[in-house]
Amino acid sequence: MTRIVYYTASTLNGFLADADNSLAWLFAVDDAGAPDIAAFMEGMGVFVEGSTTYEWVLREEKLLENPEKWPQYYGNRPTYVFTSRELPVPDGADVRFVRGSVADALPEILVAAGELDVWVVGGGGVAGQFLDIGALDELVITVAPAVLTGGVPLLPRSLGPDRLELLSAGRHGQFAQLTYGVRKMPAAADAPTMTQPAASTPAERS
Repeated sequence: MTRIVYYTASTLNGFLADADNSLAWLFAVDDAGAPDIAAFMEGMGVFVEGSTTYEWVLREEKLLENPEKWPQYYGNRPTYVFTSRELPVPDGADVRFVRGSVADALPEILVAAGELDVWVVGGGGVAGQFLDIGALDELVITVAPAVLTGGVPLLPRSLGPDRLELLSAGRHGQFAQLTYGVRKMPAAADAPTMTQPAASTPAERS
């Protein structure tokens, strides 16, 4: 069965990026022995991300100027980008823009993934929308030895220990990688469902 996995790197105190959406703190860490992202990607059939994440990758890796680099990061997999704006696409890249809710787009995303899994690349707001509708199956958090005073949160939601099950924990060089299964929450009359999605804000499309 296709799983939806939120895989990302975080500071010790739970930030994805600083207040300027910079990952300088992450790039400063010695990556010798870091988790094997290539092995993880082999099991992924679809990437999902918000517009802030997508634009950051385009800008930092200069993918519009060098579209031949796109397959190094995404292969030939489709990438779904949640946005309300017109955004550029590198030549030859399979990028599919979504202007509606995660709940509305989920059936198409699952069909595109086939028998493989879905990687929610970021940001935390998009992952939170999957969580809201009970569609997030797993969190894989690579914790880096860094602390920020503020920035972009890992997951802007409340999620208690009754919802999380630690599946594995390991050291990878300077990083610690934690994998949690996400337990489904019992349905409630006023809780967001697949047919009643939680409202999203522009900030949650990052």
